[in-house]
Amino acid sequence: MNDKRVLKPSLRRFTMLSLTLALLISLLAACSGGNEQSAEKRVLRIGVLYGGSDNEPYFRQQYTDMFEMSHPNIEFEIVGAINYDDQRFEKPDPNKPNTQPDPYEKMKEMLNGQNPVDVVVLDYNMLLRLTQDNLLKQLDPLITQDKFDVSDYVPTVINGIKAAGDGNIYALTPTFSSSALYYNKKLFADKGISPPTDKMEWKEVLNLARQVADGEGQDRTFGFSFNRWTNDGYGQVQNYSSALQLKTWDDKGEKMLVNTDQWEDVWTTIASLYNDQVLPTQEFINKMYETQNEKGTYDPFYGDLFMKGKVAMTIGEYGYINELKKVQDNASKIKDFDIVDWDVVTVPVSPSDPEVGGSIYLSQLMGINAKAQNDKDAWEFIKFTNGRDWAKLKSRSLYEMVARKEFLKPIGGLQYNMDAFTSLKPLPPTSTDADKVYRENPNIWEAQQPAYELFQEVLKGTKSARDALAEWETKGNAVLERPKTNPSGEGDGTIDIMPMPKAD
Repeated sequence: MNDKRVLKPSLRRFTMLSLTLALLISLLAACSGGNEQSAEKRVLRIGVLYGGSDNEPYFRQQYTDMFEMSHPNIEFEIVGAINYDDQRFEKPDPNKPNTQPDPYEKMKEMLNGQNPVDVVVLDYNMLLRLTQDNLLKQLDPLITQDKFDVSDYVPTVINGIKAAGDGNIYALTPTFSSSALYYNKKLFADKGISPPTDKMEWKEVLNLARQVADGEGQDRTFGFSFNRWTNDGYGQVQNYSSALQLKTWDDKGEKMLVNTDQWEDVWTTIASLYNDQVLPTQEFINKMYETQNEKGTYDPFYGDLFMKGKVAMTIGEYGYINELKKVQDNASKIKDFDIVDWDVVTVPVSPSDPEVGGSIYLSQLMGINAKAQNDKDAWEFIKFTNGRDWAKLKSRSLYEMVARKEFLKPIGGLQYNMDAFTSLKPLPPTSTDADKVYRENPNIWEAQQPAYELFQEVLKGTKSARDALAEWETKGNAVLERPKTNPSGEGDGTIDIMPMPKAD
């Protein structure tokens, strides 16, 4: 009897394992199409921006292992344009400037070298420059030739890719990250106010926030928060100015650009919303934690004001849905809190471009090097990782979204507006090389420091927004001038200002 008890579960596990392997083999055979051109061993070189001993195993696990199982004659080489292992163990030379490598120049070296990579993996900000410099092969002819279906790609992905390629496709990505505007349906219903809708402008959303905010003291309900983890007033300024793509300095890092009508509007708007407690204040957060500590209250929400029902609208990433579902699934264990009844719409947009939204990232774009030596296998690999079968397998992720709409289903059977995450294009790069100024002037961040203290004066009403911005411009320009007047870095050359706390 004891032997039978042991054998039965083992036999069941063996049977299930066999079935799983059979299904996987069938899937891989279907993906390969059974039409390998040759049994000859071939090398496919894949270039990524950051290489190293930690990055390569992860990339292989995520993208190449499954392809190798169905294509045993293909051997992958993963090449990093920048290898931080080399920099980590190299002793700094005090006689050499401590400058960071130019990612784009390193990528070009990898594409144009004597042994160029075949496939290049890049993020969205680099796609525009690579296409403008004719370093990528256009994929449209290959898509047409092989009848590779891209009609099911979500607009966020395919339209974003085409926007960076002058209407053409130079890369494809199997996954993307996106955010949306989450809102508390009950708070709007209780006030008799219509909730937000897709593609609302920023001004409309902030005006809506004023209408729905209500209550006093610790019973206050706020209208809006730029993210789940509330920060101070100046942190809200940084979030808002970034969403509007306002620049702090010019592309060369030589002149401050903050003394403008647009910046004045941002500072005035946020100061007013913060002082009127439409946005959560630091004072409220501090008092909330103080009260919880005094009462010994357990907080399962870890200070998340939207989950607590204290914020009517907030911007959150796709994975936030999983957190909200956990709360719903454990509702019976949570006392003294109402579980939030929520939905989502697109993040607020700018009136100048209502089809574009912030917090959308295409970070695993795959293109073919214009000088690829093995462009045929490169295209087969891109087709495989961007195909339906791969998307079906990866669609189980709770935090990353697959690019094919067919497999984008609400998490856990919930009902919400999935289009909120898939209809807007990502923000275009502010310049073709936005990071260049940081590499050439690593101390440029000091030009931002005066802003924190100056904004506190605006909040207190002791200084107007325009006067504060004019002062920031003057102090910031002094920092930007320093490399010209004191290129060796000797002497004082500093501005006596308070450090700016980091935003949460």
